[in-house]
Amino acid sequence: MTPMSSTSSQSYVKDPRNENVEIYINGEFFSRDAAKVSIFDAGFVLGDGVWEGLRLVKGKLLAIDEHMARMYEGANAIQLDIGMPREDLIAEIWKTLNHNGMEDGAHIRLMISRGVKSTPNQDPRFIVGGATIVIVAEYKQPNPDIKKKGLTLMTSTIRCSTPDVFDLRLNSHSRLNFIQALIQAINMGADEALMLDNRGFVASCNSTNFFIIRGRELWTSTGLTCFNGITRSKALKIWADAGNIVREKDFTLAEVYSADEIFVTGTLGGITPVSFIDGRPVGEGKPGPVTAEIAALYASYIGE
Repeated sequence: MTPMSSTSSQSYVKDPRNENVEIYINGEFFSRDAAKVSIFDAGFVLGDGVWEGLRLVKGKLLAIDEHMARMYEGANAIQLDIGMPREDLIAEIWKTLNHNGMEDGAHIRLMISRGVKSTPNQDPRFIVGGATIVIVAEYKQPNPDIKKKGLTLMTSTIRCSTPDVFDLRLNSHSRLNFIQALIQAINMGADEALMLDNRGFVASCNSTNFFIIRGRELWTSTGLTCFNGITRSKALKIWADAGNIVREKDFTLAEVYSADEIFVTGTLGGITPVSFIDGRPVGEGKPGPVTAEIAALYASYIGE
């Protein structure tokens, strides 16, 4: 097995079993090559939909209640009718896992769009059917090399949006601004982009939530202009439960540059250390001991 996109925060170990997994689309299963949605689907036309990323660890869907709450909250916010209660949707996820014989080490991408339209336009009144539900379950393990060496970040000129512009609590298919920020980072030789808010305070990365460690204090943004990360909330909880200080606050790049350690969080990667930012080493330029301690607490929490 070899790593895919080894310099990405979303890097994973290639698994040949994925060539044979079948994709769920609206209750039916298709091979990877045959899995398709209409070119008139609202998700394809304008990114009109919501999604979740989940992990299967030792027969358990991690934080499934939190993921479903976030998905249904997002769908409700844009008046997207998923067409089934959350219990039934969870059952469809298990149906997909069981169909593919998966019991451990899987990552699930659940994608729901508003559905097929009569013509490609913005107006949701042109929908001609129900929601499109796609479930992609793959064998995915985070790339261990990233954990060993840490990520390199670059601060992007593209800002995270405020809720009045675009509420990042919506796990929306629309991600163009984050893709632009990531492209900036890649072009500068970094792995991922750090993004600021409209006032210049640190918000999040383009696909992950961002943390700094000062002493043994864990800092992250207030959450107003960052992803509503489930792994983010777990990291805060486990560190506080261990008797340590956590702070959700505004902080600046100057405070980032003087941090002892930095890491990011996401569903697939869990706790991923950062070794360089904007050409500067973080601490000694390698993953630090407090990050390793938090990562161990998280691994124990999820049962890895």
